[in-house]
This record gives sequence, C-alpha cells and structure tokens, in this order.
Amino acid sequence: MKDVPTKLARRLRCAIYTRKSSEEGLEQEFNSLHAQRESCEAYITSQKSEGWALVRDQYDDGGISGGTLERPALQQLLADIEDGLIDVVVVYKIDRLSRALMDFSKLVEVFDRNGVTFVSVTQSFNTTTSMGRLTLNILLSFAQFEREVTAERIRDKVKASRMKGMWMGGNIPLGYDVRDRKLVINTEEAAKVGEIFTRFVEVGSATVLARELRGEGTLNKKGKLIDKGYLYRLLNNRVYRGEAVHKGTAYPGEHKAIIDTRLWEQVHDIMTESPRKRANNSRSQTPALLKGLFFTATGAAMTPSSTKKGTRRYRYYVSMDLLKNRETPDDGIPRRLPADIAEGAVITEIRRVLRTPETTAQVIAKLDRDDIPEADAIAALQQFPQLWDQLFPAEQARIIQLLVRRVTVTAEGLIIDLRTDGIAGVMREMMAPRTLEAAE
Repeated sequence: MKDVPTKLARRLRCAIYTRKSSEEGLEQEFNSLHAQRESCEAYITSQKSEGWALVRDQYDDGGISGGTLERPALQQLLADIEDGLIDVVVVYKIDRLSRALMDFSKLVEVFDRNGVTFVSVTQSFNTTTSMGRLTLNILLSFAQFEREVTAERIRDKVKASRMKGMWMGGNIPLGYDVRDRKLVINTEEAAKVGEIFTRFVEVGSATVLARELRGEGTLNKKGKLIDKGYLYRLLNNRVYRGEAVHKGTAYPGEHKAIIDTRLWEQVHDIMTESPRKRANNSRSQTPALLKGLFFTATGAAMTPSSTKKGTRRYRYYVSMDLLKNRETPDDGIPRRLPADIAEGAVITEIRRVLRTPETTAQVIAKLDRDDIPEADAIAALQQFPQLWDQLFPAEQARIIQLLVRRVTVTAEGLIIDLRTDGIAGVMREMMAPRTLEAAE
C-alpha cells in the first residue's frame, strides 16, 4: 500500500496592526499597544497548523484617532498589502483598524483587491464571505453610532456649562487670567483693555487705532504687537461684558466684566456704521496740514475751509481777504486753492529735499549713531513716502509743522520754505513706528 502524500498548508503571512487613540501611557515599558500585540501573536500561533506566520514588520499607531485613515503605520500596512507582502491582517478589535464605516469599507476594498483576509482576535470575522461583511458593517455602524452619541454628549455638556456662565477653555482673553478653571481679572491688562475701548470711541477707526497701538508697542496676550484683526476680535469679545457665549448666544458669565454697558454700546454704535461712512468721517476730520503756515504773496493768511456736496466733502485753503470781502488787486494770485493740491505740492517738495545728498549728509551729522545706525537713517530718508503713509493724520500735521517754515502762494505758484535744521529730529520720530513693526 502506497503512502498518501500529506497536503501542506499554504503559508499565510500575517501582519498585526495596533492602535491607541491617546498618547497617555505610551511611555510605559508595557502599554496598550503591547497588550494588543501579545493577544494577536497568541492567535497567530494557534493557527500555525493552518500555515499562519507572523511577518517581521510591526505596524503600530500610538496617540492617533481611528476617525482618520491618515495614520503612518496604517499607510505603511496598505502599501505593503499593495506590494503583495501580506496575506492576513490581524487586529485585537475591529475598531483598532477604523471607527468609521465609510473608511472601513475603503480598507475592505483594498483587502479584497489584493486577496487579503481581515481577522479580529476578539470577534470571529472572515471578510471573504458576504455574511462576514454584513456582520462587520453592523458592528461598525454601532461603533460609529456610539462615537457620534459621545460627541453629542460632549457638545451638550459644553452648552450646559456655557449656559451656566462657566469658562470652557480656549484662548485666554487679554485682561483675564485663569485660576481654578475660572476667569479672574488681571488688573494691569484690564486697564489696557478699558483704554483700548475708550480710545476707539475717540478715534472712531480701527485702522488708525491699531496703527497707534503698534506704534506704542502695545502687546496682546501672547506677547505680539496688536494688529487690526486682533483689535476687531477684542472689540467684539462679549467676555468683556461678563458674558459666556455658545454658538452666538450670550449667557451671564461667572467672571466679572471689564467693560460697562454704556462703553460697549458706544463702541458698537460706531462699528455698526458702514466702513465707507466711517472712512468719510475720518477724512472729514483730517487736520489741515498747512494751518498757520500758508499765506498769499501780499501777506494774507490762507485759512482751512470746506464745503459738502452730497456725501462728499471738499477741502480748501481760502484767503482771509476773500473771507472778509476785502478789496484785492488784480495780480493773478489765487485766493482759493484746493487743499489736496496745496498739501500735495508741499509733500512732494519735502520728498525731493529729503532725497538730496546734502540733506542726507546733514541728517547723518546730527544723528546719534549709537541710537540710529547710519544705514537705517539713509534707508529712512529714501523710504520717506512709505514711512509717511504709515503715519496717522495728527502725526503728519505735527511733522509738517516741524519741517515747514512758510508756504507762500504767488501768481507763478507756491514758494515753500523748509526748516532743514529740523529734519534729523523728524526722521528719528518717523523711524520709531517702523522699528516696532520690524521687530514683530
């Protein structure tokens, strides 16, 4: 009688995949990932007679949620499957591989395409059968349902806490500190917040106020210079009214308010105006740069004046002779000039003078080089137009008063008499806000 040859089991290369959502405990010598691996290794050993063999590579994702497929070890596992290196994927529990039904279905497609079987050691599944797929889909649906219910519970808890006025974490607002999970007033910062609200009412422009605050070196809670975006968020933060906000609804907070109702309403009355209207208001309040400096050739002062047509306001410099109906000779001297033309001509002349070699040498000679390096002074002179545009109107008016001795209007044009001896001091002042911005 001939011996019947024994049929050898096909060798199946098994890969173990482990995952842990949080990083807590991963530093321990024996952690959750090790426990999952031990159970999977024991299961593979029990299937040795079926040809199961553990591959050398380990696929472990620690501290990564199962709600995404973008996991380093999982991506490496999928790549090895596509390369034909894996026959069986073994996990401790199916949710270690994925918690989302849609994601899991994508993984099953990869397994089927490459002839790979999926096994959970605590749940008997075989994804090569339709019944196995049905059972898996049912369990994954419940797993996803559980995760969504948990998320809803968390959201409900946050809402309930907000309705009670509790602080629920996040970025700590300027003006407060957190103690025992509650907001408490930081006296120094709170004074700064109150000043910002008050100054906004006075200035009426977030752009201008942000520029002033940056020029003064005002810092936010994280130690950075305040910009326009941060200023808007600060002015709209209802925490300063003593409120806790959840999804746009405000509730009385446990913490004390920094801004009273009257000041808050003043700020928001201004902010509810359209940006265009606020811009027009700012322009109409722009100081006359040549006030007290502008005269006719006959000695009459040219005083600021304005007219309004519709929504637009037009500024002029008008001779006192014209305003007081004095008789004037027919000498061709303009008694009324558009302010933009007159001021533009003066600024253009200042720019020209500041770029001359003579002015550069004069400024360098008068500057303290330990205070402002020579290279910075030269750069500031060359970049006067950009520096000028960074200044708010009151600063521009003050600098014109320091640089201009007199402007005279004649029949031929304007005669501009500059104070070149004051240029060094003016440049020092103009460089201050620029230095602060560069240091951000």
